[in-house]
Amino acid sequence: MSVARVTEIIAASPKSFDDAIHQGIARANKTLQHVKSAWIEDQKVDIEEGKITQYRVALKVTFVLNE
Repeated sequence: MSVARVTEIIAASPKSFDDAIHQGIARANKTLQHVKSAWIEDQKVDIEEGKITQYRVALKVTFVLNE
């Protein structure tokens, strides 16, 4: 039987939501082993002087624990 854990990662990108997601997953894979899935819990943007400066995503990342 496998046991999984979920952790939250918040990532940002000046380019797009898609890039922020890729940044978050890449960072999760540096630290966590056996990453299996992720879902986007929240998205938001930072705005300065009427322009988007950062795209931010809150990801819930699921990974399987070693036995």
